Amino acid sequence: MADSMDEEMSEEPVPLQKDLTCPVCLCIFRDPVLLPCSHSFCRECLQGSLKHNKKCPLCKADFEEGNDISNRALSDACDTFLKHAHLRPNQKHASGDICNLHLKPLELYCEKDEEPVCVDCVSLHSTHRLWSIRDGALISKKELGFKVRIFEKKVESYKKTTHKISTAVEYIRQQAGQAEEQIKAEFERLRQVLVREEALRLKALASEEEEKIAALQELNDKTKRDIVALKELIDSLKKEMGNEDLPLLQNFQNLKRKTQWDGEDRRLGEDCLLNIGKHVGALSFKIWKNMQDHVKYNPVVLNPNTASPWLSLNADLTSVKESQERLTTPDNPERFDSCVFVLGVEGYTSGKHRWDVIVGDCPKWVVGVCKESVARKKKFTVSTNRGVWLIALREGVYTALTPERTKLEVQQRLEVIRVKLNIDKGEVSFFDGVTAKHLVTLTHKFDEKIFPMFGPGLHSTPMILAPGKMAVHTS
Repeated sequence: MADSMDEEMSEEPVPLQKDLTCPVCLCIFRDPVLLPCSHSFCRECLQGSLKHNKKCPLCKADFEEGNDISNRALSDACDTFLKHAHLRPNQKHASGDICNLHLKPLELYCEKDEEPVCVDCVSLHSTHRLWSIRDGALISKKELGFKVRIFEKKVESYKKTTHKISTAVEYIRQQAGQAEEQIKAEFERLRQVLVREEALRLKALASEEEEKIAALQELNDKTKRDIVALKELIDSLKKEMGNEDLPLLQNFQNLKRKTQWDGEDRRLGEDCLLNIGKHVGALSFKIWKNMQDHVKYNPVVLNPNTASPWLSLNADLTSVKESQERLTTPDNPERFDSCVFVLGVEGYTSGKHRWDVIVGDCPKWVVGVCKESVARKKKFTVSTNRGVWLIALREGVYTALTPERTKLEVQQRLEVIRVKLNIDKGEVSFFDGVTAKHLVTLTHKFDEKIFPMFGPGLHSTPMILAPGKMAVHTS
């Protein structure tokens, strides 16, 4: 009796399943909606059907969009059915091993939908490639294995990145330490200059003070001596004036001659006080003006963060030459690696700019400008169509690095190269920095930031950025 009941229960869901199946997708209803004609469909299936015509997919009755209502009773029945199907005591497979739609074992794998299906689902996947569960697992494992290898490579890449980051952090600390020492040394040097300037000015003040006081004391001493002499003369005259009349008159001419005072009038002379204006007037400006002799100005300085690891820069970033061994530097995006170049710190987007480069007797070099986006991590043909505008010396020949390589005619060896950049006119001109003779002008409509560019070649002779001239203008 119990066996017959189980058989009846096993057959019971089949007609119920049909009643709960959407006639469009042939799956258990999902969010069913009811039309005025009493037919129900999945909301998504109905919306897809209405794209073609405004009729019921079953009876073809006219239907106005918006007249459908949610069929909550049907939705609850579908949920109850699916739960009941998963919890049936006579089910031979675990709930995860049977098809939710047909309640049959999952024996096939759909490659396109990437999911296991039962034999009754074949009609729903008629255009898809189906595999056995075992073959499907092999296909999935193969794809997942490929992903694993990708992620393993990514892990290795990230490990290398963490090493680069650690190297960059240590490099930054070294940079900060070196910069701190250099800043302190430069300020100490300038402080010593100021101390010497202070001492000189205090000495000048003390010297003038001593000189002016000595002059006044000398004047004071002379005046006191004149006072003594005048008092003696007064006393003498008073005594003579006390004589009898006749003797006084007889001696009058002699007395009169004594009253002829030939001493100078004693008074404060001009410029007897300190020239305070000379000592403290516009003092800070005068000090700053005198500091020019101890300050160097460079219109361009080098950016060590762009320098090839084979280049060595001096402490104040105005000289570059070959390094005897590859330097340990971070592989930051700005740094040239395959090409031995270094850029200036400041880039330009407008205006006129000028700087001189001392190449001396370097046998090989390049000098000019480049756009900010120039390649940094790969070799490239150095030419104007690569975003660089340079002149070069190679094998004794001076050349403008245009695509066709323009040879420059020079009368004597170039020891100083003058670069003039006019962003607004789109020109970069090169001159002999000694004779001021024009060498060549390259033109381009600059549409991004432009940087000074230097390539000293792999040799020990340094390429030096010449200091610019300074002038003080007042108005």
